[in-house]
Amino acid sequence: MVVVVAVPAVPGPAIAAVVPVPESATLVTANPAGHTPHARDGEVRAFAQVGAMVFVGGSFTQVRQATSAPWAGKRYLFAYDRSTGTISTRFLPVLDGAVNSLVAGPGGTLIVGGAFKNVNGVARRNLVALDPNTGMIIDSWVGRSDGGTVRDLVLHGDWLYVAGAFNWLNGTAHAGLGRLDATTGAVDPAFDINTTVGRHGSSMYAWTIDVSPDGNTLVVGGNFRYVNHLPRDQLALVDLTATPSVIDWSTEKFGPPCAAPATFVHYVQDVRFGGDGTWFVVGTNGGLGWPAAYCDALVRFETAARGANQLATWVNYTGNDTITSVEVADNVIYLGGHFRWLNNPHAIDVAGNGAVDRLGIGAVTPATGMPVNWNPRRSGGSALPPGATSWGSSMPVLWRGTDGLYFGHNSDGMGNEYHGRLGMFPIDGGRGITPKNPPTAGVGHLYLGSGGGRLARVPFDGTSLGAPTTVDQPNYTGAGATWRVDDRIYWSRPVSGTPTGSRIDISLFNGSTIGAPWEASGYNDWFDPALLTGAFFLDGRLYYTRSGASGLCYRYFEIDGNYLGATEFLLPTTGVTWSAVRGMAWVDGRIVHGATDGLLRSVPFDPTAAPAAVVDGAETTVVGTAVSQLTWSSPSMFFSVP
Repeated sequence: MVVVVAVPAVPGPAIAAVVPVPESATLVTANPAGHTPHARDGEVRAFAQVGAMVFVGGSFTQVRQATSAPWAGKRYLFAYDRSTGTISTRFLPVLDGAVNSLVAGPGGTLIVGGAFKNVNGVARRNLVALDPNTGMIIDSWVGRSDGGTVRDLVLHGDWLYVAGAFNWLNGTAHAGLGRLDATTGAVDPAFDINTTVGRHGSSMYAWTIDVSPDGNTLVVGGNFRYVNHLPRDQLALVDLTATPSVIDWSTEKFGPPCAAPATFVHYVQDVRFGGDGTWFVVGTNGGLGWPAAYCDALVRFETAARGANQLATWVNYTGNDTITSVEVADNVIYLGGHFRWLNNPHAIDVAGNGAVDRLGIGAVTPATGMPVNWNPRRSGGSALPPGATSWGSSMPVLWRGTDGLYFGHNSDGMGNEYHGRLGMFPIDGGRGITPKNPPTAGVGHLYLGSGGGRLARVPFDGTSLGAPTTVDQPNYTGAGATWRVDDRIYWSRPVSGTPTGSRIDISLFNGSTIGAPWEASGYNDWFDPALLTGAFFLDGRLYYTRSGASGLCYRYFEIDGNYLGATEFLLPTTGVTWSAVRGMAWVDGRIVHGATDGLLRSVPFDPTAAPAAVVDGAETTVVGTAVSQLTWSSPSMFFSVP
């Protein structure tokens, strides 16, 4: 049975006061490289690169060079040439269990973590350092976990951080977490951080870790309820600047139950720091839990925040589908898993209002969590050979190598091509994303629609108006609320035959002529922009007033693809009657807006002030009054600098 959750009639509060500013980014190409080899059975879970070689680990049992090549037995770990894809015939380790994590270690070593007991016939429990040329054991490296498994490894400087389902490292008590000398494998006794008490009576383990680029902070997720006896449900931060200690940071959003505990023991699947380490993202599973818990979602948190009950900066829900891996590279967040949509908080197992089609893999902007226009899809189409798996439940790893984004999964299709269990999206052939915003200058022109495709152009220096001129703009006929972004304008327009009777149009605008419009993405068909009574865009958000609401609202709006956020947020303000607003523009830190009384007003605007008021109506100034040829009571107003 398909269940659809209705969109709340009342806007929700803003999630957090942090308002990230979009930055320039670089996307890998959506066309996977054709030279990578293929694996069979199980899944690929880890990558590392040493010199010209790429190392691949997982639970697979066979590999082959190309579609026409025969399968060769190769269990859990192999290597291939990064440039040619040729599988190494020299690197020949023999493991008796799956590989979960790989790290290019000091001195040209390869450090392997997983669920094995023996390597090359020698006892090496779950941790081993290998010669990357031959696969031979480096005997001087002494790291091991006694029992359990190693789930994740992160190298920073001289330290190797280890996470897993273990209670001992090198014979020393360590529960779920530890730190080793990366060169020798020796345990660091100063790192005494332990995860304890598994959820729902199950075994405790740390599942995923990452270390900030400056080496000061570790984030850990997994099946635990306490870290060093402090309550930390599935997610915790550790200070690494001196003697490691648990940071005063916690969230309750992974405490409430999502789906049946027997199905999802823990929800936190992968964590990654972004940019300079000031924020991190979490990919989750868990099934039903919205809005009490962050289940089946991608979530951003701020590293510097402190205290209990931390809320996310933003949350991108899939609509009841799993995210199993995340990677942050070049100001882009990549995510993989068993999801079918992003931006889908209001539906379960179906595309709800705002849902953006992303089959198993996607890319979002760090500023808002909204999808960008990158959609390879985890699908082989008609290219899959006999016996290949078209769709699998998991993508355990996304990893940014020197030449692109590597992916490992438990199926065989990507980008409508055959890529058995692994592949890579090259940087070559990708593209840049440049943030777009309204003009930042405080001097320009206010434009006001006067009906019938006519547009008044009024000089404006931030405090006073000049003499208006009016010109015909036939492409602007029927325009409603309008907002300027970079070299273009967006506006609402009534269109018969659409689901809502209106749509968002875009046109290039050079300060004098409005070009022929086109539609802002079919993904926005669910939204009725005719309700907007004023709007402006700033830093990835569309701020607006609308019929039926008495406040200042916003939704995320991603220009790279023109995707509108599915959730409406309400900002805290005082002293402004937003229901009377008609037309808005952002001008040099102020909201300039018209109203039903025909007056033009200006008021300071600071979205980072939340939860305090972002607008204080007591600071309003009147900029202009209605005159015979100009009445500031139209929603079709915007600011531009020619």
